[in-house]
Amino acid sequence: MAGTTTRASRNGHHDDERIREALGGSGDEPKERGGPPLPERLLKAVARQVTRRVPEADLDERDPDYIRERLPGLWLLSSLYFRGEVRGLGNIPEDGPVLLVGNHSGGNLTVDSGVFTLAFNAYFGVERPLFALAHNLVVSFPGLGFLRRHGVIAASPSNARKALESGAAVLVYPGGDVEVHRPVWERNRVDFDGRKGWIRLALEHDVPIVPVVSIGGQETSLFLSRGETLAKLLMLDRAFRLKVLPISIAIPWGINVGDFLGHVPLPAKITIETLPPIRLREEFGDDPDLDDVYSHVTRLMQETLDALAAERRLPIVG
Repeated sequence: MAGTTTRASRNGHHDDERIREALGGSGDEPKERGGPPLPERLLKAVARQVTRRVPEADLDERDPDYIRERLPGLWLLSSLYFRGEVRGLGNIPEDGPVLLVGNHSGGNLTVDSGVFTLAFNAYFGVERPLFALAHNLVVSFPGLGFLRRHGVIAASPSNARKALESGAAVLVYPGGDVEVHRPVWERNRVDFDGRKGWIRLALEHDVPIVPVVSIGGQETSLFLSRGETLAKLLMLDRAFRLKVLPISIAIPWGINVGDFLGHVPLPAKITIETLPPIRLREEFGDDPDLDDVYSHVTRLMQETLDALAAERRLPIVG
């Protein structure tokens, strides 16, 4: 922004696309041949406005006092409404940078992320920095600026690097919009959509990966379809890096297309289990194969998710 190009670069949009894919980007840039049709030009104009609204990550915006003041109310919501249970926080290294890699559920209202960050802040104290990477539309959407005070930053390689280099814990959901909007019959499936940029990020900074496995979020609404075909027809993948336009049944809208205005989540029980840290070079050698790491981590997470699913007696009830 000091010129759009400059700010976009600072937010990581011109960084290595291999890393960007794990942080929510598609990696597919449209190639124009001649003049694009009017609808595409309009979408691009809107996309540029959205990009201008994406703030450069300022790690100092995370406000420990603000978080501390809101812990009691958030605990009530988490414990009474969602009956949140977070296990294994002791597996997270007590200090230093770490990459927390989670499966993601709940549509645009990701309850599992809220429950986990609440538990992290209560366990380690709000002074230990935790930054959660989110889609550009989340950090730029009107009315959601308060999330930055909780440590939410735009999901880009440069922002992730900045947070890790500061010594913080960084929470990333490689599955992004593809996983978070999966249909309800796939609720107990880890789906990172083949994205491996998080592995490169961990190797680049030589930080441990800690898998964070959650269940229950996809039961807070009835997700019927990702709407991938609809997103392509409307060119949302080109304009906003959105591969999906989800369709769900949700309160208060009934049929909810896009979930842009959110929904009232059903009171599903949220259970989260944090696994032991994985130090890639210790376990896979000096030059780890990305496919091997991807298969290993997602297999561990899927096995844990299967075990959590076996504990549940009923959907929502838990």
